[in-house]
Amino acid sequence: MGTPPEPVEETSQPTLRRSRGTTRRLPRRAAIGKRTFTSTMRALEQLADAGARVSVHVSDLDNGGEVLAGDDHVTLPMGGVGVVPLLIEVAAGFESGALDPLEIIDRNSVEAVAGSGLWRNLRAPALPLSDLAVLTAATGDPLAANILLRRVGHHRVLARLDSLGLERTTVLDQFRDERGPDDAPHVAVGTTRELAALFSALVNAQAVDAAVSSQVAEWLSLNHDLTLIAASTGLDPFAHEHDRHGLLFINKTGRESGVRAEAGVLAGPRAGIAYAMIVCFDDLSIAHRLRAHDAFRILGLELMEYTH
Repeated sequence: MGTPPEPVEETSQPTLRRSRGTTRRLPRRAAIGKRTFTSTMRALEQLADAGARVSVHVSDLDNGGEVLAGDDHVTLPMGGVGVVPLLIEVAAGFESGALDPLEIIDRNSVEAVAGSGLWRNLRAPALPLSDLAVLTAATGDPLAANILLRRVGHHRVLARLDSLGLERTTVLDQFRDERGPDDAPHVAVGTTRELAALFSALVNAQAVDAAVSSQVAEWLSLNHDLTLIAASTGLDPFAHEHDRHGLLFINKTGRESGVRAEAGVLAGPRAGIAYAMIVCFDDLSIAHRLRAHDAFRILGLELMEYTH
């Protein structure tokens, strides 16, 4: 993946201003000569000025060094990114024999989730666990994810998170159309620092073991949502496992009302990075939403410059 050039000195430390009166540091610039993250910092500062909560972390795959960071220790809701530790537990179950990949489960075995998903529009009323893992990774299908969570057990996913050393990242609940007072407020929460480390472990064959890491990375390589950071890669959303230009890419996105999140790995001819970004914002209008999306795409462009 290449050796990063020598770092350059920082001349000042900008601040990320919040409308609520707190002070946040801007993400530090990438120490890669001209390959800086100035536009990303500007976009994040504008979001913070508008009251958004922002967290970002980018690390180098070769040496683990920090490339970019801002409030990466803060735990924030991350929506569907929470299926990644679930998929790791499922893959570990397949590998150990505790789960049968061909076990058929009916979708009516869990409460319906009407808001999104692909499986609810298919004729097949039941699918094997291995297909449910593919649906979960590729389309974020909430029914498939809920069935996997019920089958492996919430407690086992939490235990897996502990074994992976993730102290501020957890899966709170299944997907729901509506959340009542007795339900967890979010599907999952986490920090961008831990999410980037988790994706780095996956591509470096260190998430449980090489077989589990490879299986989960293969599932995530099928993800169809390339609308945030991944929009800048130019990859085909439906077939990007073997890019003709040698781009290695896996990712997972998360969406809730007022929440956008993405974590992944991007590697090109000059460098490879693991990244994660979460933005929590007031979703008052399409304009508010598009400003948040723009920040992800700006980071994506600068990540492409960094790796190429």
